[in-house]
Amino acid sequence: MAVVGFMVMLAGAGWRVWARVEAKVKVAEDRADRIGERADKVAADLAAFRVHSAETFATKAGLQESTAQLLRAIESVGSRIDGVHDRLDRVFEARTSRRTSN
Repeated sequence: MAVVGFMVMLAGAGWRVWARVEAKVKVAEDRADRIGERADKVAADLAAFRVHSAETFATKAGLQESTAQLLRAIESVGSRIDGVHDRLDRVFEARTSRRTSN
């Protein structure tokens, strides 16, 4: 009877250990499923952001076009400044020529 009791005790202990291991495995599987769902959501969000950025942000060609327009505008301002310098020279030349002719 002692041997049978001992065997029953060992079987019960083994069963308890097995139940705890199963519980831990189930928790780990649930956690892995949640992590997988989260990873899928992050992948979907990243794909949506890529589409949004492709639609919204500047392309290389668009940036080159904008840069060319800005450079033309800067050149135009530079030529206007040069023109003002020439006009000021003419004004001063006209004033000095009037004074010397009198």
